[in-house]
Amino acid sequence: MSEPALLRVAVPNKGALAEAARDMLIAAGYRQRTDPKELTLIDMDHEVEFYYLRPRDIAVYVGRGDLDVGITGRDMLLDSRASAVEVMALGFGGSKFRFAAPSGSGIDEDSLEGKRIATSYAGLLQGYLDDRGINAEIVSLDGAVESAIRLGVAEIVADVVDTGTTLRKAGLELFGDPICFSEAVLIQRADHEESASIDGLKTRLNSVMVAQNYFMMDYNVSQADLDATIALAPGVDGPTVSSLARDGWLAVRALVPRKGAHRLMDRMYDAGARGILLTELAACRL
Repeated sequence: MSEPALLRVAVPNKGALAEAARDMLIAAGYRQRTDPKELTLIDMDHEVEFYYLRPRDIAVYVGRGDLDVGITGRDMLLDSRASAVEVMALGFGGSKFRFAAPSGSGIDEDSLEGKRIATSYAGLLQGYLDDRGINAEIVSLDGAVESAIRLGVAEIVADVVDTGTTLRKAGLELFGDPICFSEAVLIQRADHEESASIDGLKTRLNSVMVAQNYFMMDYNVSQADLDATIALAPGVDGPTVSSLARDGWLAVRALVPRKGAHRLMDRMYDAGARGILLTELAACRL
């Protein structure tokens, strides 16, 4: 009897995305490596083989069909120009890809023509320029692009930023709209076929993201105040209501949005709820 075909999944081996990707896969029920030197790990219970690769290389492997799916950044996917597509945003690792120039230089988005622009994301930047018919010289660097202007290598830089603090310390200021809003994404080959194993992975990852956006709320309430509390916290498909040993009182359970949950607790208490509990969720399928 032949062994089942394993789903081959690329995972970032280091960098800003690696730890969050690992935590998400564990929350989704998959095994993950405990030794950072391991290059692969097989989870036979779920028929998945994980490959730990440089985030920048993941789109290339997936686009070639060497691996089935992968987790990488949207910016790195676009930069790779690989034959891979985003199939699911994963909600972590958010950043922006933006232009910056020396403070007070007066350079803006209308000044890009003919300029030298230093970046570590030449493919992503070239795509942006091509889409707008802008002719500029791209200076491709491995990193630390904020030094390029001071060293006379370029007049503008384009880089991934979170707060922009590093660029400001180098005497630069951001300008224009973001070139790209990035986050961690699940990617697949552009001409991929539908697969039950990949659909199962997507369902599990989605269940983790849903759980990250909700709390489970439990509380006790008198029969007289039940309708008022349900109006405040109706749940997703309605709350679960059970009788308590205390006459005329009920136990209620409902999913509530994480955002504003503590303010909701205050309102629930004022409406008559007592013994209110908020519980973290590991995974949730709606």
